[in-house]
Amino acid sequence: MAPETLPPRTQDKPRSTMPREVARRRRHGGGRAWHPTLGAGLLPRVLTLLALALMAVAWLVPFGWGVDTSFKSEVDASASGVDWLPDAGFTLEAYRTIFGQGNLPVWAVNSVVIAVCVTALTVAVSAMAAYAFSRTLFRGRRVLFAVIVASIMVPPQILIVPLFRQMLAMNLVDTYAAVILPQVVAPAMVFILKKFFDGIPRELEEAARIDGAGSFRVFWNVVLPLSRPILAAVAIFVFINTWNNFLWPFISTSDPQLMTLPVGLSTVKDSTGLRNAQESAASVLGSLPLLIVFMLFQRRIVKSVATTGLGGQ
Repeated sequence: MAPETLPPRTQDKPRSTMPREVARRRRHGGGRAWHPTLGAGLLPRVLTLLALALMAVAWLVPFGWGVDTSFKSEVDASASGVDWLPDAGFTLEAYRTIFGQGNLPVWAVNSVVIAVCVTALTVAVSAMAAYAFSRTLFRGRRVLFAVIVASIMVPPQILIVPLFRQMLAMNLVDTYAAVILPQVVAPAMVFILKKFFDGIPRELEEAARIDGAGSFRVFWNVVLPLSRPILAAVAIFVFINTWNNFLWPFISTSDPQLMTLPVGLSTVKDSTGLRNAQESAASVLGSLPLLIVFMLFQRRIVKSVATTGLGGQ
């Protein structure tokens, strides 16, 4: 006797988790369903974008005013009031004066050489010092690191006189070394790199040591490749600070052939004193290289700051 066959069991249809209101809108609306959380998250995003737009405008307006003033004549630039469109029209008189009276190519080369050298030496010295504080145990380590952290709060202006006397004693005044060497010491960069090295797993270094790598090889082949984001961020910060530095290059050099771009542009003045259009043109020329660097490496700069925890993360 054949076994009794049971009818196939019907599968229960899964119950829809869609809210009734959303389902009704989808059936009768014929378009994209409205989600309750969409409207709740849209308002904060719009407010955030609006705040960022306002801050961008607040930064761009002074810069735009400086660029606008640099293309005015001295009469229109010295006039009172805010006038974006001068009566006499725009002119290149201020730029002609700067290029005619100053040695702009030499100053630009000096700024590039000094900024690149200071950046390379600062990154190298700060990385080695930070790695020593992060991985090496020696007597007085905590006290010495506390001194480095405390030196961050010392204003650089206080060190100008002893540094200048030191350069005089070493016969380095009016040389590239006088401008470069005092700027290589950066306690803030040592602190930032040390905190980053503390987060690198020690197991990676121990594995390299088992393979026979020494301390320097571990630092060069293991630690530095893992620290590319923070090294890029430190290099960017140091380069921008060195390029904009005016006080120390102004004090340590008096030879026009050794002046940096900010110092050289400050010497191009008329006998009548302050010239608004000319000063604005000098400021635009001094900031133009940094703007070009930012436009070329914008993604790298943002990524470096974001991935190293320096952007508020």
